[in-house]
Amino acid sequence: MRLFVYIIIFFSFFDLFTQLPIMSPYANKLGATPFITGLVVGMYSFANTIGNVISGFLTDKKGPFYILLFGLFATSGALFLYQFVTEPLGLLFIRFIHGLVAGFIVPAAFTFSANQTASDNRGKGVALSGAFVGLAAIVGPAMSGIIASKKSEVFVLSITASIMLLLSVLSVILLRSITNHKKTMIAKSTATISIRNFFQEAGLVKAFAGAFFLMFSQGVLAYMLPLKILHLGFDSKTSGLLLSIFGLVAILIFILPTNRIFDRVKPVKTLAFGMALMGISMLLLGQTEILFLMFIWMGFYGVGFAFLFPSINSLLIDSTDSSYRGKAYGYFYAFFSIGVVAGSGLTGYLELTANDGFFLTGIILLITSGLSILINKK
Repeated sequence: MRLFVYIIIFFSFFDLFTQLPIMSPYANKLGATPFITGLVVGMYSFANTIGNVISGFLTDKKGPFYILLFGLFATSGALFLYQFVTEPLGLLFIRFIHGLVAGFIVPAAFTFSANQTASDNRGKGVALSGAFVGLAAIVGPAMSGIIASKKSEVFVLSITASIMLLLSVLSVILLRSITNHKKTMIAKSTATISIRNFFQEAGLVKAFAGAFFLMFSQGVLAYMLPLKILHLGFDSKTSGLLLSIFGLVAILIFILPTNRIFDRVKPVKTLAFGMALMGISMLLLGQTEILFLMFIWMGFYGVGFAFLFPSINSLLIDSTDSSYRGKAYGYFYAFFSIGVVAGSGLTGYLELTANDGFFLTGIILLITSGLSILINKK
């Protein structure tokens, strides 16, 4: 059944990534001002952060199955609501509802997967889940862009809604038996942890910091890379190809025998290596004007991403008990959402050029990588 959970993870991120190319044009068609359009794009991440945290708390109390099921059904319903939007403020409201209920899915799904994975295979397991996330990042934007150009933005959202509805029904059939088998174990699990102690656990803090800075760099890439490519005289398709290279390299590392390294090497070491390599790649991207070399640096970035993502997931699993793992994943993916907004928002607020944005992000990642090693030694 773990494969089915991975499929749910894929489509939850597919839902996110399919929105990227179409939401701004959709808001413009409805007559939204630039300010409202910006709110429409950002509202999903804001609400998603709230949903992630709520999902984490409820997952620990009710078990991941029921929260996952609610998230899938509710997200399907929210996606169908886009058909009835006629003005920008209505779209803004639906974006909040969509982001909120979609935030219930990922913490519950990852908790479900982690609780079903043997501890000696947890690195390989989270690497495979990372492969599905990476695949969604490649397939989602391309598919939505093509379909929206031939049909409409609402048609794309309706397709995703139908898929979510199907996954909801299949979850009832395929996952209920596992839930019933584990119900006694969940009921007997009484370990608790206060919020204060939660953020004093070194492994969790490193996992949260890794999640934040991973997506901080993603936010900078999404904002700055297209600007740099346009400055060099290439079109937006080239930006898409560069992002695809990083995704493909990451997926290969996730699915090939290289994923065994995440069970043989301590996650704090692979975290530091991955974050440092991402930082170096960002610095090189900021200093390079040759397209061929930029493809190579994006490949390096993909390697770094592939080492960082399983590492922070492994740290989270190793630092939590199943009784409060849902809460941990809730905060974890809240930091994911905040990181994207912070990356693009900070560089935009500082009015940095693309090269300066890459430089700043590279330095931040390298410093964070070094601190993760120093703190571990202490």
